[in-house]
Amino acid sequence: MTSDVLAPLDLAFWNIESAQHPMHLGALGVFAAHSPTAGVHAADLLAARAAAVPGLRMRIRDVWRPLAFAPSFPTAFGGAVREPTRDFDPLDHVRLHAPTADFHAVAGSLMQRPLERGKPPWEAHVLPGEDGTSFAVLFKFHHALADGLRALTLAAAVLDPTDMPAPRPRPAPPPRGLLPDVRRLPGLVRGVLSDVGRALDIGASVARSNLEVRPCPALASRSSGTRRTAGVVLDLDEVHIVRKAVGGTVNDVLIAIVAGALRRWLDERGDGSEGVAPRALIPVSKRRPRTAHPQGNRLSGYLIRLPVDEPDPLGRLGAVRTAMDRNKDAGPNRGAGAVALLADHVPPLGHRLGGPLVSQAARLWFDILVTSVPLPGLGLRLGGHALTEVYPFAPLARGQSLAVAVSTYRGRVHYGLVADGEAVPDLDRFAEAVSAEVETLLDACAP
Repeated sequence: MTSDVLAPLDLAFWNIESAQHPMHLGALGVFAAHSPTAGVHAADLLAARAAAVPGLRMRIRDVWRPLAFAPSFPTAFGGAVREPTRDFDPLDHVRLHAPTADFHAVAGSLMQRPLERGKPPWEAHVLPGEDGTSFAVLFKFHHALADGLRALTLAAAVLDPTDMPAPRPRPAPPPRGLLPDVRRLPGLVRGVLSDVGRALDIGASVARSNLEVRPCPALASRSSGTRRTAGVVLDLDEVHIVRKAVGGTVNDVLIAIVAGALRRWLDERGDGSEGVAPRALIPVSKRRPRTAHPQGNRLSGYLIRLPVDEPDPLGRLGAVRTAMDRNKDAGPNRGAGAVALLADHVPPLGHRLGGPLVSQAARLWFDILVTSVPLPGLGLRLGGHALTEVYPFAPLARGQSLAVAVSTYRGRVHYGLVADGEAVPDLDRFAEAVSAEVETLLDACAP
């Protein structure tokens, strides 16, 4: 593989990371074990297969000078590149742990550890189950190395071979010089003016989103650096029952479940849900799975107020559906949720110097992340052992206590919950509230 310059958003993820705020994605996969030694065999397989996956050899290196393969000097100055490493050792990245009775307890402690920046930024932790009937694998990928789609591709490459479609290659862009072609200047000027207008629109939307926001202490954190994880499994058929009865999309229902769970959780812990409508960031991928370039995050997002203070479960779902429809009508290039697009207009040196400041601004932008991670419909295996559960984990932003990621796999919905370990010692109660909210919606839809 050849080296390439980090895209602006990748560079932003690389530079906002700190020891207490690692910027890696995670996924905890649980496999049915045929024998007590299945976990050991899985670790051996992962290490052997990782050596043959070029994308897992890529490290990230900061640069301060022009590069021969960079389009122009400003692109590389103060930025970073992905480049293959020659001394790659899979055993540095695949680790076998002692048997455990609680996969999530171990996953939480592992998610709080940043990835080593001098090596390819990914890890796979194999967790044998104490009962010998299952084992788990926790994958960690730095967000600058891969977004959700790319992480799925890399993880699938070390699982048993499947018939997943290969991405279609994208034509390489024509080489660019230091100065633009004068024939393209009118179009460039229009593009700049459009970008300025979009930036002003996004900034105004962010300012409006901060009006009349009642702080929710349970969703704020002083960032202890600790992590807890939990998982919830729902029946996708039950989600479809709600969707068909009320309308909207599956995603609308899944977001409304989070709103209802937050209401239940806040009331049970004594914080109260009256007047609470936290801002949820819903990331939106701007690239297609099969045509996307294998490197680089292409993300925007929608920002909605979760109707936590609405007592009627169908009213909550209706409010979510209306907010999501409004965002979709406007498109992913406008509104407060599209702040990530502004990364393209910041020079690399600005990302390098401004990363710590940007990381502290997340709390001013949104209160909780609710993201969906696509998974293939076909069954995945490792060493012949079937993947039965998979919980995606999102990075936890500075100043926030909880992040929610959702995946559907083989007719079931998996919620992966990540929380600051000290701010949310009762994460399991929130997980129980997610399950209870589905029953509440089903009851509300019953004739």
